[in-house]
Amino acid sequence: MSSCKPSLTPIDTKPKVSGSTGDPYEDPTLFKSLVGGLQYLTFTRPDISYAVQQICLHMHAHTDVPMLALKRIIQYIQCTLDHRLHLYPSSVTDLVSYTDTDWGGCPNTRQSTSDYCVFLGDNLISWSSKQQPTLSRSSA
Repeated sequence: MSSCKPSLTPIDTKPKVSGSTGDPYEDPTLFKSLVGGLQYLTFTRPDISYAVQQICLHMHAHTDVPMLALKRIIQYIQCTLDHRLHLYPSSVTDLVSYTDTDWGGCPNTRQSTSDYCVFLGDNLISWSSKQQPTLSRSSA
């Protein structure tokens, strides 16, 4: 996909990826291999962490819908090759943390996804994005 059409975002911002619909994908080994490579890439590209996590939810649902979403991530990477994790010397020593939750955002299980990132000065030192193991029917 070295000459693919670029994408400005790693994931479609409107619908969520749903692996339960679509035609079966003919080569699940290729899909798993690409997803595995993208998981390693998230160490230096936290901007794709959420998109890769959404694809990993469908690792065993070998349909063409998650494969199209996977190709979109690759298209995004193709046009953002200069994006990566940078660590710079900084005189700022403040530790700042941000967190966010997508309440009931998964269209199949209605589970929530929680994310956080931690900065030491200007440097991102830790981040996570994961789907919650239980279903919550109330935000109270």
